[in-house]
Amino acid sequence: MTDILGHNYIAGRRSAAGSVSHQSYDATTGEALPHRFIQATPEEVDAAARAAAEAYPTYRALPATRRAEFLEAIADELDALGDDFVALVTRETALPAGRIQGERGRTSGQMRLFAQVLRRGDFYGARIDRAMPDRKPLPRVDLRQYRIGVGPVAVFGASNFPLAFSTAGGDTAAALAAGCPVVFKAHSGHMATAERVADAVIRAAEKTGMPAGVFNMIFGAGVGEALVKHPAIQAVGFTGSLKGGRALCDMAAARRQPIPVFAEMSSINPVILLPEALKTRGANIANELTASVTMGCGQFCTNPGLVIGIRSPEFSAFLEAFTASMAEQPPQTMLNAGTLKSYVKGLEHLHAHPKIEHLTGQAQEGNQARPQLFKADVSLLLDGDELLQEEVFGPTTVVVEVADKAELERAIQGLHGQLTATLITEKADLETFGGLLALLEQKAGRVLFNGYPTGVEVCDAMVHGGPYPATSDARGTSVGTLAIDRFLRPVCYQNCPDNLLPEALQNANPLGLARLVDGKMTRDAV
Repeated sequence: MTDILGHNYIAGRRSAAGSVSHQSYDATTGEALPHRFIQATPEEVDAAARAAAEAYPTYRALPATRRAEFLEAIADELDALGDDFVALVTRETALPAGRIQGERGRTSGQMRLFAQVLRRGDFYGARIDRAMPDRKPLPRVDLRQYRIGVGPVAVFGASNFPLAFSTAGGDTAAALAAGCPVVFKAHSGHMATAERVADAVIRAAEKTGMPAGVFNMIFGAGVGEALVKHPAIQAVGFTGSLKGGRALCDMAAARRQPIPVFAEMSSINPVILLPEALKTRGANIANELTASVTMGCGQFCTNPGLVIGIRSPEFSAFLEAFTASMAEQPPQTMLNAGTLKSYVKGLEHLHAHPKIEHLTGQAQEGNQARPQLFKADVSLLLDGDELLQEEVFGPTTVVVEVADKAELERAIQGLHGQLTATLITEKADLETFGGLLALLEQKAGRVLFNGYPTGVEVCDAMVHGGPYPATSDARGTSVGTLAIDRFLRPVCYQNCPDNLLPEALQNANPLGLARLVDGKMTRDAV
């Protein structure tokens, strides 16, 4: 394995023109690692964006099968990263080796999944309305539509998933699949990991003959603004805090040419406990919910941060069991010192609120996060108190008790947009509470029945998005094959000569793609 240089990646080459550098740290001990990373200068940010813009015409014009080969090559390179790579990631993030190995598999797997999307061709969304010269009172022209990549995409890595939501993560995979070169902004929490993965992407690009600027990566603090404002960038993918996502959205909207920002930002992922489920298996639910809240030190965007139940002896028994289970949970090391600091601040706000009671959890001290459990008055949801809507990123959750079904519905209506909403239920509950689904559909991108939101399957049907502030655009997803839609735009061709049309729209249909022709789905030639 080559030495870590700490230099930026621009058009397939390394660049270190700046004088400002950043240190990488061991997340568990706080010890400085022997790697420093050179912050990109404004000129290097410009060069990276221009490299992506120069690569775009060539890259988007490649057959989808060639882009699929590139993604599969990236997957192969990721799978080939050895034990020394896993050890490096664990040092930078404090995540266990098993978690990193699993996440590497997910990361390479989603690359291969998007390669399958490219090979089957449905992402084109081909639609054909043939000319009708004899139509009365007016003839119809020949109209054909399909989708192309929007152009260079800026991607910002997440702290909590150093592989699956980072350098070669879902946003990068979706953008590359769509035909969009990428400029990636490395996350400061795992810069050495980012370099190793970037090396893998570059090797795959070289092996498959991709244009030099198809993937670029920059390091540094404060470089994101110049990247988002660069005129070559046509869309942004982001996973992180509400504050950071809003800042990027505002920057993008203020450009001379505004561009979309697909930001995943904040979610408390409510879990609603229905009466018959608590009667049947309340103790098991308490243990399962504890495992979900504390999994990975609570550092999941789908961590259940709010639990709602209806007042009853069964709910009281559940709460007693849940409190006891949470009290037994050990402290865990967080991703980095900044994440722990934010967790401590979030806990302080909960402790300080007069209508929030602390149920259990050791006093937060030291360099590890200690699991906590709180109970809030339902009026905070009914009256629109913002504190209960704010995500506390870490192993904690808040329980709310409602009086009855009517108050439960009002509490749900008071929620902001979420990535997920969960119903823990029995069949008998659905006879009384089936109408909750219609409320939750308006609040969340994914509604779960008798499961827990931590854990996101990468597949065609998955939606990892939701109404604001969960994401900046509820029409998309950052996980699953639908994610490619964010980086595509439709183009319509009117009376275009057949030999100039994209292959997906030509009369002969040489790709054998499914197409909507005159209102009927077909794979036949027009």
